[in-house]
Amino acid sequence: MDAFMHISRGLLGVTFLTVVLFLLSNNRSAINWRLVAVGLGSQLIIALMVLKAPYVKDLFEGLAGLFTKVLSSSEAGSKMVFGTWPTVTMVQEPGGADPVTGEPTNRIFVVGYIFAFKVLPTIIFFSALSAALYYLGVLQVFVRAMAYVMVRTMRLSGAESLAAAANVFMGQTEAPLVIKPYVARMTKSELLCLMSGGMATIAGSVFAAYVQYLGGDDPVQRAHFATHLLTASIMSAPAAIVASKMLFPETEHDKISQDTNVPKESLGSNMLDAISRGTGDGLRLAANVGAMLIAFTAIVFLLNKGFHKIGEINDVNAWIAHLTGGRYNGLSFELLLGLIFAPLAWLLGADNADLLAVGQLLGQKTTINEFVAYGSLEQMKATMSPKSIVIATYALCGFSNFASIGIQIGGIGALAPSRMSDLAELGIKALIAGSVACFYTAAIVGMVAQG
Repeated sequence: MDAFMHISRGLLGVTFLTVVLFLLSNNRSAINWRLVAVGLGSQLIIALMVLKAPYVKDLFEGLAGLFTKVLSSSEAGSKMVFGTWPTVTMVQEPGGADPVTGEPTNRIFVVGYIFAFKVLPTIIFFSALSAALYYLGVLQVFVRAMAYVMVRTMRLSGAESLAAAANVFMGQTEAPLVIKPYVARMTKSELLCLMSGGMATIAGSVFAAYVQYLGGDDPVQRAHFATHLLTASIMSAPAAIVASKMLFPETEHDKISQDTNVPKESLGSNMLDAISRGTGDGLRLAANVGAMLIAFTAIVFLLNKGFHKIGEINDVNAWIAHLTGGRYNGLSFELLLGLIFAPLAWLLGADNADLLAVGQLLGQKTTINEFVAYGSLEQMKATMSPKSIVIATYALCGFSNFASIGIQIGGIGALAPSRMSDLAELGIKALIAGSVACFYTAAIVGMVAQG
């Protein structure tokens, strides 16, 4: 009966998301339902194979284990610059909690230490490694193979297939470089597919950072989250195609080509040049991530102080703390996000006791960014069920937030300035498609995981 309920709720979630896309479509009669069925079916097959099929599951876990070993290399570089820091333990002392958030002050220090000296260096390292692999042509082999499958099964154009495949490994501004010569002449439907794929997936550099963030120093936990994050990024690629093609179906079939040749865009004159450029890109990304977290965290803290003051009226804060079992210290921005997104968390399959928490994470990811949301998930893990943690991990695995609209307009627009107005026009649709793609993935995994 429990398995039936999990599957029923997941199917309800998938149906709800599909209806939303249908209602928001600019041309409902042109929706290719075969593409929708193939895309969602491929997601289900990937989930079943990775989570249930022994050999495939072992393969992905092996890749995740290899990944975590590579991840340790970034620590060597970090120690070279920052030295070896003593093991940090958190001991909650009397009075050592923030009066607004209820967060232990020692924990705030520990999270900051992990982020500054472990997560940010990981972004730099993996950006350099990705540049080296691209220079050697290794990434292009995987990208072209995935694109070939998408062209044959979903009947996409070669350009959007290449971009969707590249987004599994690269960021939302790096992946379009793979199809740079095609961007200027892409149809609007193709352009939305390109943008949606960037919103629905994550870059290899931040992928490594999330593994470091969620898994900490435990190699078993690192491998666990690496497996799920890798699966999420792969599953969300066809989901993004489904969502974008429902919102903006292709009607200009005579203008598309199914050529899947990867254009030769040089990332450097030699290996050292490629690594240097990748390191520079990683440094800028790490600085941008750190700066955004400082700004957004400060803004949220300011909002929380205001909400906390309002909550002091008629002891609302005490009532909220009692009602939520101490999970929330009072009225806050996070609580409001949790209340707004809790119904969606239920549709995705989160356990009832965790609906507010998962709803908060979904809200943070959409309104702020996924880094803030994963930071909150890391703090909540001890009080959430394993299934809710897995569903949240998949639902947050994408760049779909409001800031990414500006990032894509600037990044992709630089490759094809003539398409800047089209990019701006499609920005909100790309955000919706990317978000729905992540939610599709989480709902399907929720059905397969079954607690």
